[in-house]
Amino acid sequence: MAELTLAAHDRVDLSTFAARALRGDDMAVLRIRSRPDGLLGVWVNTGFDVLASRVVVGSISGDDVVCGAAELRSALQAAASNPGTATVDTGFALDSAWHGALPPVDGFSHLDDVPARVLVELSRSGAEVARTQGSGHGPPTSLLNQQVLDVSAETSDQVVGISMRSIFALTAMGFVRQSDNRDVTEASSIDLIDAGEMVRVRHTAVWIRLDARFGSVYQRRTMALSLSVS
Repeated sequence: MAELTLAAHDRVDLSTFAARALRGDDMAVLRIRSRPDGLLGVWVNTGFDVLASRVVVGSISGDDVVCGAAELRSALQAAASNPGTATVDTGFALDSAWHGALPPVDGFSHLDDVPARVLVELSRSGAEVARTQGSGHGPPTSLLNQQVLDVSAETSDQVVGISMRSIFALTAMGFVRQSDNRDVTEASSIDLIDAGEMVRVRHTAVWIRLDARFGSVYQRRTMALSLSVS
């Protein structure tokens, strides 16, 4: 077990992150890691073979903790009912439930910024295809692996292909929101997302990273899927 100390605002942020993780997997685990800048990075393996992350202000008794998303959310909700409580118990350690390494904090090169509206529209188009071609096991692998956006930098010939996996993960975790901070739903107008809202695309030799206002997603460039430029 570990003790997590957060301000009220960050408890709400982390509780929302855990709730989003549980929508995709009711057995989801979170990894909470102290960062060199003194903040906490919170991670989850999404159901799209993509990592999602949010940064919160706080401290934890242990530099690297893996815990159940459901247990942590319950503890955060209990703390919310007592405004004077700043520390919550993360529950039993579940280190063996986490597989794979985390991306580095630094070392990413900026490629370009993409309007958030574009990514939401791509996600909606992909969801429509999934409804017609998917199964009880979720969207077809061919759809998830499809490169739907090529991003390049003006100053180099480097091109990175963004797959539907990353876009689904970004929207499923609620990292793009309406200009009034409400959730973006399938029924909400795309115009309710600020036209100036951007998602930053960064990369290393190993990772592709999409940074939205409310969180980031990371996909390995070396995973077993095609990343050739279409």
